[in-house]
Amino acid sequence: MSRKFFAFLYRMKHIERWALMRNTKKENIAEHSYYVAVLAHALGVIRRDVFGVPCEPEQFALSALYHDISEIMTGDMPTPIKYFNPAIRDAYHQIERVSNEKLLSHLPDTMRGEWERVLFTDKEVSDIVHAADKLSAYLKCVEEVFAGNREFQCAKEQTEAALRDMQMPEVDYFLREFAPALELTLDEME
Repeated sequence: MSRKFFAFLYRMKHIERWALMRNTKKENIAEHSYYVAVLAHALGVIRRDVFGVPCEPEQFALSALYHDISEIMTGDMPTPIKYFNPAIRDAYHQIERVSNEKLLSHLPDTMRGEWERVLFTDKEVSDIVHAADKLSAYLKCVEEVFAGNREFQCAKEQTEAALRDMQMPEVDYFLREFAPALELTLDEME
């Protein structure tokens, strides 16, 4: 029997994000998942090493790496629709869960538990992954606006406001200490 789990994962590179927006650089969910994993790890390190809150940054990174695999089955639904109202949001979360369970069914029983642990996480992990996901969206907007693409200006402002509304010290720290550098040219970073 040929297991299809990893074959499905390799299809992530074909699913584009921001489909309703004019992009200067397209982004797919494989790239996005990498950035969210990097950011989730960073938020965990900031939480642990700057604010002294015990946590496992590696667990945040691992869960973030897989956070959008349901979109292999569903595609990337635009945020304005996904969160239009509570009924749609809840239905979409159920669709994501079914998609994840379908993907997990392509693993042998002896391996399934590892990915269930990564996909179905506790609140601490899901909160950090959600913040990293939102932060990744914000940084994409920053890059697009910096490249002269006004299409992303409103999304940038809304996403930054949503990040600040989270009232997470590690997010605020990242926005203050690291995000501004994304508006520098390579020569300015030297």
